[in-house]
Amino acid sequence: MDSFEDTLRQLREAFNSGRTRPVEFRAAQLQGLGRFLRDNKQQLQEALAQDLRKSTFESEVSEIAISQAEVELALRNLRSWMKDEKVSKNLATQLDSAFIRKEPFGVVLIIAPWNYPLNLTLVPLVGAIAAGNCVVLKPSETSKAIEKILAEVLPRYLDQSCFAVVLGGPQETGQLLEHRFDYIFFTGNAYVGKIVMAAAAKHLTPITLELGGKNPCYVDDDCDPQTVANRVAWFRYFNAGQTCVAPDYILCSQEMQERLVPALQNAITRFYGDNPQTSPSLGRIINQKHFKRLQGLLGCGRVVIGGQSDESDLYIAPTVLVDVQETEPVMQEEIFGPILPVVTVKNLDEAIDFINRREKPLALYAFSKRSQVIKQVLARTSSGGFCGNDGFMHLTLSSLPFGGVGSSGMGRYHGKFSFDTFSNQRACLLRSPRMEKINDLRYPPYSSRNLRVLLVAMEERSCSCTL
Repeated sequence: MDSFEDTLRQLREAFNSGRTRPVEFRAAQLQGLGRFLRDNKQQLQEALAQDLRKSTFESEVSEIAISQAEVELALRNLRSWMKDEKVSKNLATQLDSAFIRKEPFGVVLIIAPWNYPLNLTLVPLVGAIAAGNCVVLKPSETSKAIEKILAEVLPRYLDQSCFAVVLGGPQETGQLLEHRFDYIFFTGNAYVGKIVMAAAAKHLTPITLELGGKNPCYVDDDCDPQTVANRVAWFRYFNAGQTCVAPDYILCSQEMQERLVPALQNAITRFYGDNPQTSPSLGRIINQKHFKRLQGLLGCGRVVIGGQSDESDLYIAPTVLVDVQETEPVMQEEIFGPILPVVTVKNLDEAIDFINRREKPLALYAFSKRSQVIKQVLARTSSGGFCGNDGFMHLTLSSLPFGGVGSSGMGRYHGKFSFDTFSNQRACLLRSPRMEKINDLRYPPYSSRNLRVLLVAMEERSCSCTL
């Protein structure tokens, strides 16, 4: 017997009963999610420290506070998000009511990763709940402490006839994906993303893929190197570099590299001390498999900062590489660790050409005192997100959509974008059964006069009139 069969049947029955549709039910579930975060804050912080050695600061900023803010935003705006959206009409439909209804898809699947195991599970869950869906949550088996809390504690705060947490590794996930869902939301790497997309295609299931990639960071010659170093070092080594939007490499001139490297050393020492391994502010690599992969990348280019590692502690020092060749492994795969290659280019045009030769990234960063340089990088490249003169601060705005483009993903979420992602935008037109004579224009036998009148009537006009 398929271990997921009964769970999915129960969720399907709950959704078909209409249980999740009323605003009161959705609000109650969101409130439960908020209580889960408040009641278990210390336990969640301890679990994040156990999984990733995350500091309380990083756990609060990037996991708990962001999730709580999404819950509160959805609660404040739920009724307005759910309202039918009136649209403009033409002369032929002037007496009718035309609107877009935001309806839930049904039973949706959320597959979460291990690097931000709370945030990247709960933020899409907020959108799925707000949109009125039943949800299957599949947390990552790699972040075991958070997985345990999500499986054992979270369900107590939600209606368990409408929400389920399922566990397992790749085999169980593969089995789960054999079932039909009404929407799938996946966060992870591109390799697994292709597997998920192929499984979704068998059922023609719509899907969001939040992937990653190699995010470029261009540094112009006019920058203050210490300011750049402070900002880049913070968001490169945050969560031990295990962040999908972290800069994967710096592009700058040889002259800027010579100024930037000492500034990066200064920032790293100021942030983590002379021996970063003893710093409570620096996280650890998630497991030995990823540690070994990252250790292999330390052999690329030339190490000018860091390079130390300790397998027993899953520690990789904050590292900077120079003299890196484009063909080396560190430039071929997403690093996902505290290693920062610096690649030299002659000018802005060469940097943009370098970026555009590669797959479109999830995020792109540019540093310059000249606004025209920032605007050029923005205008001549493509990425899921863009930030000028800082790191991933664009993620802190729920008013901005988060997602990739091309190989870095498809679909958007955060704030109302999450609600929209998990909602079917249903086109609705309500007509009167009366005044049938008006419709004679469209009925056979056809005439050129009726065609002319009908075409004029079908031209779109902006009007707020409704029945």
